Amino acid sequence: MSYDALSKYPNTEIAEIELRIAGELNPGPWIEHSINTGLAAKYIASKCDNLDPEKAYILGVLHDIGRRVGIVSQRHIIEGYNYCMGKGWEEAARICMTHSFMVQNVKADVGEWDVSDDDYAFINQYIETITYDDYDRLMQLCDSLATANGFCLLEKRFVDVHRRYGVNEYTIARWNAVFDIKEFFENKMGCSVYEVLPNVKETSFIDVPLWKAPPK
Repeated sequence: MSYDALSKYPNTEIAEIELRIAGELNPGPWIEHSINTGLAAKYIASKCDNLDPEKAYILGVLHDIGRRVGIVSQRHIIEGYNYCMGKGWEEAARICMTHSFMVQNVKADVGEWDVSDDDYAFINQYIETITYDDYDRLMQLCDSLATANGFCLLEKRFVDVHRRYGVNEYTIARWNAVFDIKEFFENKMGCSVYEVLPNVKETSFIDVPLWKAPPK
């Protein structure tokens, strides 16, 4: 990979250091989830001619970096964006914003909007006006394929997320959007995404307790 884009995102070593530091600030399963999101993106990107596997890994590792500030809900979107922009990592910042919005509408997300009115307005305008590229779509897919324990069926991850955050009128549209993205990448790869991700069956059938944030 050429590092001409270093001003847009960090290299692998720096991304992993940033995630390690974030994990020390706010320990939790989101760290392993972030690594697995990056790995899923790397595996899928390696089968797509127009994507850089290492860049995909880095963007996946950093997609939830806003959680470094503590146990937050939708605030992690803007925190991650601002943190990466402060480093000059514009492409990483972009993924912090877009990874949650497979339906390009902020009302479609199910998390708590624990942000200021100004931040909400900024996120809304950003999502409404951006044109998604293949890296945006890839992170939206891989975020839905990766748990803290490994890679799983989309349906497993959907249930895990909505048991924690609930559902709304956009839930089915969100699921359908992810399935559409899955089909998009499978057409590019010429195989199922599950064929390139190890231990999907085993991880899908792991019975782990539902993670809940500790009381504040």
